Amino acid sequence: MAASHFSSEDDARSASVTDRRLALRLLKYVSPYKGLIVVSSLISLVMALLQLAGPYIVKLTIDVYIAAGDMPGIARMSALYMATVLAMFGIEYVQSYMIASVGQRAMFDLRAQLFAHLQRLPVAFYDRSPVGRLITRLTSDVQALNEMFSQGIMTLAGDVFLLLGIAAIMVWINPWLALLVFLTIPLLLAVAELYRRHARQAYSDARARLSKLNTYLQENISGMRTVQAYNREASNLTRFRELNDDYREANVRGVLIFAVFVPAVELIAALGVALIVWRGGISAMSGTITLGTVVLFIQYTQRLFQPIRDLTEKFNIFQTAVAASERIFQLLDTPLSVQPPRTPRAYPGLKNEIVFDRVWFAYDGTQWVIRDVSFRVGRGETVALVGATGSGKSTLTNLLLRFYDVQRGAILIDGTDIREFDPADLRRSIATVQQDPFLFTGTVASNIRLGNPAITDSQVREAARLVNAASFIEALPGGYDAEVRERGATLSVGQKQLLSFARALAYDPQILILDEATASIDTETEALIQDALSKLLQGRTAIVIAHRLSTIQRADRIIVMHHGRVHESGTHAELLQRDGLYRKLYELQYRENGRRPAA
Repeated sequence: MAASHFSSEDDARSASVTDRRLALRLLKYVSPYKGLIVVSSLISLVMALLQLAGPYIVKLTIDVYIAAGDMPGIARMSALYMATVLAMFGIEYVQSYMIASVGQRAMFDLRAQLFAHLQRLPVAFYDRSPVGRLITRLTSDVQALNEMFSQGIMTLAGDVFLLLGIAAIMVWINPWLALLVFLTIPLLLAVAELYRRHARQAYSDARARLSKLNTYLQENISGMRTVQAYNREASNLTRFRELNDDYREANVRGVLIFAVFVPAVELIAALGVALIVWRGGISAMSGTITLGTVVLFIQYTQRLFQPIRDLTEKFNIFQTAVAASERIFQLLDTPLSVQPPRTPRAYPGLKNEIVFDRVWFAYDGTQWVIRDVSFRVGRGETVALVGATGSGKSTLTNLLLRFYDVQRGAILIDGTDIREFDPADLRRSIATVQQDPFLFTGTVASNIRLGNPAITDSQVREAARLVNAASFIEALPGGYDAEVRERGATLSVGQKQLLSFARALAYDPQILILDEATASIDTETEALIQDALSKLLQGRTAIVIAHRLSTIQRADRIIVMHHGRVHESGTHAELLQRDGLYRKLYELQYRENGRRPAA
């Protein structure tokens, strides 16, 4: 189906259908607050009536009281006119508050839904999605929708009431003068259609470029140490300027389109007033209509185009919101590739063994990184995975955690495929410690507890003591209540790793995964951690990934991975007796350290 087969009418029809579909979907977020919307619409009706009353009061004042020289009557009408203005002020204040309340509540719900969905999306999604782009969805794009709700949809009823009311009164008072004004409306609709066609793409381009800008900004701020260490400031600034310039140009295109449209609307409005002045003036001079009627039509014509101008501004907001909503709903519609089955089996915990049964896996679906891997881990066993970088060690643990699902074969716990369990239930029994521990903004205690209210303060302290972290924690200002900044910026690598060990121990997991957990640790800290590990591993099933072969010599079994396959397995002593890959790796490491390998 080639794109060239579609006409511009097909494109316009498709865009219209898309706009309606998005609008209906967005309305679901304000539907819980329909009571406030109904009240706001009634207020809009009252405001429209007050705006209609103003010009009519002026007409009566001119035709009745000024013509008769009735000063008290003029004073009364002036007071009445001021009363309508003050009433409009009070009512508009109440309506503005209600509109803002509905908009903020709707956006609160949308942001919460977005964040909840982001937390459910699989790790594979984050492998290909820049963080800056996701932040743009939750901030700038949601704000664009908030403007549509607060300045668009909620005030639309008042504009429609005012338009219908002005048109009805004009026809009632003088149909011929009303017809002159109405003759300008087709011209206005034609201009609005031209604007609609060009504005949609301009605003969509601007939001896309903002997303790229945020992504680049987030990446550079996160990697500022590397940027400065390699003197990349000038080069990165050049790239940022390019992205910034693209964003500026996209915004300028949208502004130019709007800058042409607004004066065009003003010109059409001026044409309507000119027609009234011309025809109404002639009729007033001949006595066919009163001077007050001419003034009324001039004021109503100006007010007729005011809601039309408001509607065009709302259309401007709507175009921005549509572009934002397309990206937001695209994110919300991203499927959960790893999710619980419709009727998950209750996860009873590990009783006997974990079995990797002829497991195959590819991140992109074609290039296999795990090839026909089979092995078992008995309850209480410590199994080590070793091998060169890229051999598939970390991928196996990610599959056990169901960050990804296997494409062939299965991972079984006590004979049950882990895909039959709810991932959340499965992960509750597993704790993982990685090479680069992630700490959150908060306190030391909150980073150990990690939001689990079941972990008491005494358990937090006991876990820290067991992993030999208590001494450095208690030396911090505030101790366990000491502030931890973003990603643990004020702590050393060793201290962060000790906290991650304390976190794992506090959760008291059945299954423990250590993924290069001691790779970045100095010798003194490693000695502390090795002492902690001997306590941590007691009675637990553990899968340990390590490059330092000295750290896994006491493992019950060592599995050597090579090019995604199990190359050999056995105990440390058994593997050294074979002239295999493990012995070569072991000898190479000891030669690099200037030591002789054990016999």
